[in-house]
Amino acid sequence: MEVREGCKSGRSSARAVVKYMKDKKIRILVTGGAGYIGSHVVKLLGEHEYDLMIYDNLSTGNKWAVLYGRLFVGDLADTHTLEETLSTYTPDAVIHFAASIVVPESIREPLKYYRNNTANTLNLLEVMQHHNINKFVFSSTAAVYGMPSEIPVSEDAPLHPINPYGSSKMMTEYFLRDMSYANRGFHYVSLRYFNVAGADTMCRIGQTYKDPTHLITRALKAAKGEFTKLQIFGVDYPTLDGTCIRDYIHVDDLADAHLLALRYLFDGGTSEIFNCGYGHGYSVREVVAAAKRVTGVDFEVEETGRREGDPAILIAENTKITQKLNWISKFDNLENIIKTAWEWEKSRAG
Repeated sequence: MEVREGCKSGRSSARAVVKYMKDKKIRILVTGGAGYIGSHVVKLLGEHEYDLMIYDNLSTGNKWAVLYGRLFVGDLADTHTLEETLSTYTPDAVIHFAASIVVPESIREPLKYYRNNTANTLNLLEVMQHHNINKFVFSSTAAVYGMPSEIPVSEDAPLHPINPYGSSKMMTEYFLRDMSYANRGFHYVSLRYFNVAGADTMCRIGQTYKDPTHLITRALKAAKGEFTKLQIFGVDYPTLDGTCIRDYIHVDDLADAHLLALRYLFDGGTSEIFNCGYGHGYSVREVVAAAKRVTGVDFEVEETGRREGDPAILIAENTKITQKLNWISKFDNLENIIKTAWEWEKSRAG
């Protein structure tokens, strides 16, 4: 295993974390930490000198994306290896990213999503319970809301996912809720992501999916000439310009939410759910126009039919996370988000 040393940061930790770190570094197991979002969170935690173990099967992640900590290549379906890893490493908390995340694929292959996202998370929680690991941060999704009746959507909105991806994440949230009721010492934070975009501002890590489905990444690949055109799926939605509206959050702001969630738990916080978004959205056409401005490339755009499983509008009500975790966004600007992603794309061959 490769060990990388962390860098000191100017940010101060929560009082309980500082007290705890007098005795030892806090150990965090990060599943899926070699992936897009996971690697950005690992980067931030490493900068804050957490002791990190990354557990990833590298099905979509990359070894080079793990900038801090120790990487163990393993699968959550392998409970024997998972048991050995937690027994040897003895983490103080777990952050769980490992999951399949492509909505159209989940509709075609629902069992894959229930196996990887739901059953494998159950494996992880059972092993955690066996080792009395009682702090958990969960990578959830706004897809649990389905087509919400009120926008922006709050954490109290009914959960009505419209695709297996959202359903698989919702089931895990039910696991966590029931575990916290059964074991009063177990506490979790579930972070419901809206559309995550952008890249590390130092251009070290970013999105590397083989067949990306994220709008901004696909637009930038069209600008690079890797795609002959960009498709817009659906122009007849009940929005001002007929295209879907999404709340786009920069991946580094999302990483900061994870750091604050950890501090909250170590400071004695009880189980909570938070939306991670900016509270406003952009239409597909607005994003495409911004991508053309940033790149200076007038790439071809094709309008086609709706993609199954896409709600018309998803915008976060983010009051809870800003008030309870004191989360403050630093990258809430669409063109800046696209610019960091563009710099990353240009740094990559192909």
